[in-house]
Amino acid sequence: MSTGRDESRLRRLVDAGIVLSSELSLDAVLQKLVETAAGLTGAQYAALGVIDESGHALERFVTTGIDAETFRAIGELPHGRGILGVLIDEARPLRLHDLTTDPRSAGFPPDHPRMSTFLGVPVMLRGVAFGNLYLTEKAEGADFTEDDEELVTLLASQAAVAIENARLYEASTRWSRQLESLHEIVRALGQETDLEVLLELVCRRIRELLGARLALIALPTAGGELHIAVADADGDDAEGILGTLLRADRSKVGRVLQRRQSVRVDSVLDDPEIDQEEARRLGIRTGIYVPMVARARAIGVVAVHDRHGRDSRFSDADLRLVEIFAARAAVAVDLSERVARDTVRRVVDAQEVERRRLARELHDETGQALTSILLGLRSIRAAADDETAERAETQVRELVVQALQDVRALAVELRPAALDDFGLVPAVERLAETFAERTGIATAVEASLGPERLPPEAETVLYRLIQEALTNVVKHAAASSVNIVLTRREGGVSAVVEDDGQGFDPESIREDALGLLGMRERLALLDGTLTVESGDGGTALVAFVPLKA
Repeated sequence: MSTGRDESRLRRLVDAGIVLSSELSLDAVLQKLVETAAGLTGAQYAALGVIDESGHALERFVTTGIDAETFRAIGELPHGRGILGVLIDEARPLRLHDLTTDPRSAGFPPDHPRMSTFLGVPVMLRGVAFGNLYLTEKAEGADFTEDDEELVTLLASQAAVAIENARLYEASTRWSRQLESLHEIVRALGQETDLEVLLELVCRRIRELLGARLALIALPTAGGELHIAVADADGDDAEGILGTLLRADRSKVGRVLQRRQSVRVDSVLDDPEIDQEEARRLGIRTGIYVPMVARARAIGVVAVHDRHGRDSRFSDADLRLVEIFAARAAVAVDLSERVARDTVRRVVDAQEVERRRLARELHDETGQALTSILLGLRSIRAAADDETAERAETQVRELVVQALQDVRALAVELRPAALDDFGLVPAVERLAETFAERTGIATAVEASLGPERLPPEAETVLYRLIQEALTNVVKHAAASSVNIVLTRREGGVSAVVEDDGQGFDPESIREDALGLLGMRERLALLDGTLTVESGDGGTALVAFVPLKA
């Protein structure tokens, strides 16, 4: 009776249990388990198969005793048939003197090392089978004993707890990553205005979380087809996919969009709805298709293909995750469409307002001036003598000069040539000079923008803002002087328009009053800001436009 040997084995079993329970990586747990089992029983080879969610096949197969070259030569991993299938189905210990002579054995693939003696033990916890532990080729050709079986069964019980802990840890880590990615997308929805950037973020995060080869989003076109708007893939594969058109009546994407129902495809070849030519072009084998639905309207489809690893199929949990991200993507697309429609409406409204103002200007001033010129010309023709004709000519000349000035002023108001030719400062100085002449309000301009011109869009926005501010001074301020200050500071440029008028209570003024809404919208296009300060001493509008390096 080898009491010392038994005590040594029990001590190693206890030590192995401590190590297994402290390890949080599932792969490390499995590897440590097979190595410990082989060492405790004197087996040359050991392996552990992890049962997949279906309970009828192996999703992982970890070995020890087989070198890397032999492992590669064996090729494809076991599918859980033969003796391995018996252990999966029956989930109870099995000892064999010669594995190769058992009628249930399915044999070995080429280049597989010879194995005869065999011990298989299920890895179970609370009646749930996690996998099976396999041992072969006990030292000196001996058979595995009842003591070996009992010892390995105890080890398997400890391992089941460790495997469950490792799986729970991996699941919590995965959920944490998913939640973090979801929060990132929610934040982007509130901050990012570029739809393509948002959808690219959704695709990238889905592919990373699922470990997939390809993720894409297809959106309908005006012609009734769908086009791949964004894609994220291994390497440069996405570049050749972007912009690809998919027929709504022949593609799986089109049918999912029409039905508005998510679907998981475990084999692209076996799905009759998938265009096989398209599948070959994309190089896909499995997939998840999820419609993007917003306000009961299907507006696109998220598709994910080919999970990395031995099994490229996706799970139901993967499908639910994609559905969550697709819902956020649908919100982004719907919001972008609504913003685009609202922007077009605002532009059209602004154009109509401007057209009405121009029509009044042309009718009331320019039209009347031209009518007066026509009447003056008749007076010249009907003059009784040269002196009368000369007086009429002088009046017509004055009318023509006034009409030219009015037309020039109107042209400057629409788009001053100085803004395009010389930049913001000369255009504002000319605007201030014209404003002072027309209103009698003293207007001063101070500028320290440096020699470099601002970007054209920044010059236009700031010029229009100053123009609108001066219009407000005339209409509402009752001011005697106005100061305009243009300053380039770190990160951008600021424009201050300050008057000494009667001021107002900012809290009592609507956000869209005094043209403030239009000013803010113009600035928002460049990520700029507008601050209004007013009181008894006058009003100051402070605008800031950031400048990209």
